[in-house]
Amino acid sequence: MKEYQESQIKEMAEDFQQGAVIAFPTDTVYGVGSIYGDLDALNRLKMIKHRPETKPIPMMASRLETYAPYVKLSPMAQKIADAFLPGPLTLIVELTDFANRDFFNGKSTAAIRIPNAPTLLKVMDCLDRPLMVSSANVSGEPAALTKQEAMAMLKELDGILDGTCHELQASTIVDCTQDKPKILREGPITLAQIEAALEK
Repeated sequence: MKEYQESQIKEMAEDFQQGAVIAFPTDTVYGVGSIYGDLDALNRLKMIKHRPETKPIPMMASRLETYAPYVKLSPMAQKIADAFLPGPLTLIVELTDFANRDFFNGKSTAAIRIPNAPTLLKVMDCLDRPLMVSSANVSGEPAALTKQEAMAMLKELDGILDGTCHELQASTIVDCTQDKPKILREGPITLAQIEAALEK
C-alpha cells in the first residue's frame, strides 16, 4: 500500500488515472475512491469494502463544472450547491443521458459531493473526471476517521493519503429530485439551514 503525503498531489492523481483505489481524508470522514470511467477499479473498490451491489457509490469532484456531462442540476439543487459546497453535503440529482448507468447500479440518479478538503480538491483538480467515492470502511462498520483506522479495515487498498478529518461525521444527504429538498441522512448541515438558503 502506497502512503502519500500532501506534497504528492500529481502522483496521486496519476495513480487514480491508472485505476488505483485510494483512501484519503475528507472534511467529514476518511473516504475511498476510484476514477469514474474505470469499471474494473470501481468493482475493486466495492470488493475491498464488501459493498452490496444494491448501494451505488457516490461521485466526488472539486467543482460543479466537472459534473456537467453526467448530472442535471435543478435550480433548487444549484442554489443549495452554491450555498454549501464545498462542504459536508451530498446532493441526490438526476443523471444525464451521457452518464454510464453501469457506474450507478442502473439507477437514474447519482449522489454528488464537493468536500471542503484542500489537498483532496487539488488532487481532483488534476483529473478530467469525477471520482467514485464511498466512506473508507467495510460496509456496515463505522466510517474510518483516521489513516490508521482506514488501513486496518481496508487492507487491499492501492494507496492512502495522510491527513485529518474535521467534522468527524458523515455528510448530510439531501434529495434534490423532487419539488422540495428531503434529508435522507442527517449530518453537519441541517434541513433548517438548507430551507433558509433557499428562501434567500
